[in-house]
Amino acid sequence: MILQASHIEKSFGHRAAVAGVSFEIHEGEVLAVVGESGSGKSTLLNCVSGRLRPDAGTVSFRTRHEGVKDIFALGEAERRLLARTDWGFVHQSPEQGLRMEVSAGANVGERLMALGERHYGRIRACASDWLSRVEMDPARMDESPRAFSGGMRQRLQIARNLVTRPRLVFMDEPTSGLDVSVQAKLLDLLRSLTRELGLAAIIVTHDLAVARLLAHRMLVMKEGRVVEQGLTDQVLDDPQHPYTQLLVSSVLQP
Repeated sequence: MILQASHIEKSFGHRAAVAGVSFEIHEGEVLAVVGESGSGKSTLLNCVSGRLRPDAGTVSFRTRHEGVKDIFALGEAERRLLARTDWGFVHQSPEQGLRMEVSAGANVGERLMALGERHYGRIRACASDWLSRVEMDPARMDESPRAFSGGMRQRLQIARNLVTRPRLVFMDEPTSGLDVSVQAKLLDLLRSLTRELGLAAIIVTHDLAVARLLAHRMLVMKEGRVVEQGLTDQVLDDPQHPYTQLLVSSVLQP
């Protein structure tokens, strides 16, 4: 187990966005959280990634050197360090995860500098290597993110997150809003990188095809609750809950 969420609850006013959700994820495993808009999946992701404090429940993470820690018992500085080292967060909109006023290379190099790297040559070489790994032209590393297309910005955001070799990456609708051809290439990239690096990842998506391609297991959410979970192929090929059956019939079948 690398992360365990237990009985997570989060309400906004009288609306329960997340109601008693529990799950765990293991090293190298990709978990998809699926559901329609308003199902609570993004709120759950923000809670387990420490970006939003739940009203109840705990989130435990197995650190590299100090064993299992309750992330909400950590100090603010400890959580920030965790977010820069063992964790990554890929936003739906790359503009939220990039610094648009600095170059592509600087966006990747910043996470290295946050960990104490100061050698300009090493930072630049590492940034160049990671731009290549996400299939971007390293010759464009001095250009602003504003010069790139949406798909290229998303690749840049992925490079920025993975340069520090995190053990767990949170992804919130990482391919949403992209053209179909761009989306397909980005999904292939994500699949190859998670396998190559042995990453654990939690991916929020409304697209069941994305879940099938990337995830080993999945949770299906409806109105803040998990209504079904299991191995991805098992859930999609033989859905048990009426809501999952409706999702599968409306999305996967022509």
